[in-house]
Amino acid sequence: MAIQYNPCDLADLVLEPIVTEKATILLEDNKYVFNVVTKATKPEIKAAIESLFDVKVIGVNTMRPPRKKRRVGKFIGFKPQYKRAIVTLAQGDSITLFPEV
Repeated sequence: MAIQYNPCDLADLVLEPIVTEKATILLEDNKYVFNVVTKATKPEIKAAIESLFDVKVIGVNTMRPPRKKRRVGKFIGFKPQYKRAIVTLAQGDSITLFPEV
């Protein structure tokens, strides 16, 4: 039984792709890294990636690293909380992160 999600809501879940050295190495294994909304669940992320990029998602791994302290003068605060999703695609599918200009 598949849950139907509103496509308008799904587009807002994925914030941006992550392009770092570690994320680029994961591209060889057909894994893509995205910043997502903190409240997003794995089934919602899977549905969002499948609808946005028209690919088949095999697995979704998420992580919410601990917040880091930041100090400005005498004031102590925290960096904002974020959530990252590592999305594994089916064999033969790919996402174009750098379109030809």
